[in-house]
Amino acid sequence: MSTPETTPFDQLALFSGSPQHDNFCRFKDMVPTSKMAASTKPFTFPTGQAMDLPAAYEFEGKTRSTEEFFTATDTTALLVLKDGAVRYERYALTGGADVHWISWSVSKSFISALVGIAVGEGHIRSIEDAISDYIPVPPGSAYFGVSIKNVLQMSSGARWNEDYSDPNCDVFRLAAAMGGAMSLEEFVAGMAPESKPGTVCRYNSGETQALGSLLVHATKRSLSDYMQEKLFEPLGMNMPGYWLIDKTGMEMAFAGLNLVARDFIKLGELYRNHGVWEGKQLVPEAWVKASVTPDAPHLMPGKPLLNDHALPFGYGYQWWIPEGPRGEFVALGIYNQLVYADRSCGVVIYKQSSNRAYGTSKDEATNRDVESVEFLRAIARQFD
Repeated sequence: MSTPETTPFDQLALFSGSPQHDNFCRFKDMVPTSKMAASTKPFTFPTGQAMDLPAAYEFEGKTRSTEEFFTATDTTALLVLKDGAVRYERYALTGGADVHWISWSVSKSFISALVGIAVGEGHIRSIEDAISDYIPVPPGSAYFGVSIKNVLQMSSGARWNEDYSDPNCDVFRLAAAMGGAMSLEEFVAGMAPESKPGTVCRYNSGETQALGSLLVHATKRSLSDYMQEKLFEPLGMNMPGYWLIDKTGMEMAFAGLNLVARDFIKLGELYRNHGVWEGKQLVPEAWVKASVTPDAPHLMPGKPLLNDHALPFGYGYQWWIPEGPRGEFVALGIYNQLVYADRSCGVVIYKQSSNRAYGTSKDEATNRDVESVEFLRAIARQFD
């Protein structure tokens, strides 16, 4: 465990319109971390025939410039795999092949994979179990008696506000726990219920932190230790990884993973291949399928809520699912961080960004989450 000088999140002027590319590449040096070692058998993707990006893509009935979008969203890395081979790789600003970058909510999909592995190994009996059977939460709180499945599907019914343009929103209070105001587990235990579990999908970073706590209590190991064995080593991660941690050593499960681009994209390639990596089933196949399949009306595209508005995607187990028959799924983080996969054409794409306008309003015009998916779709569909 390393303990460099801590920089409180509120000193970074997040969601203020300020450039962030100088910050996102050095979180592991600003905040206490737990380290995962590079794999003893590093895996390097083969190089395929180089491709060009499409000059333009369609969004909201307009033709938009690829280069302008790349620049406007402060893109620092763009990596395209086709059938497991690198076809395009580009870095800008502070990005680089050996530069660590904070995951933001892309980490949620890594947590989901670890939960699936823990279920497969019997550490978690069933996702129909109440999460309170495993984690310490008081009666009457948001997660008492709520199924693990509902938490995985952002459907616990917990009261939550994740409006990044609101300085009083819950996600900022959750991040404040990293400054020592309380532990991450104490924050989760203090959350309150609002709606009936399993009826509303409301995007809630607290859900993922609860899942992180679930993993720690079920496996009796830290997230870093469990991930080192179950994902980091077998995926052949080329460089060390770092989880941001609170004062108790608990990992910031909802957003605190720091990796390099070629290691981030491995999760997408693993899931494109139904949980199999180099012939070995790392994540149970049934778990992968369930993770990227909305299975209830409130999870279908157009139903999941981010604050007070619906997103045009469905939701699975900590994965977003674009509408359509192509077998697409997305790990989606703030500031336009994405791991995107389209099984129909064998493509996985990683976009690493620091869109300075992100969170300055609630609107798609600044946040560009939906547009980012359409941009990556345009790249993938060149292979149709």
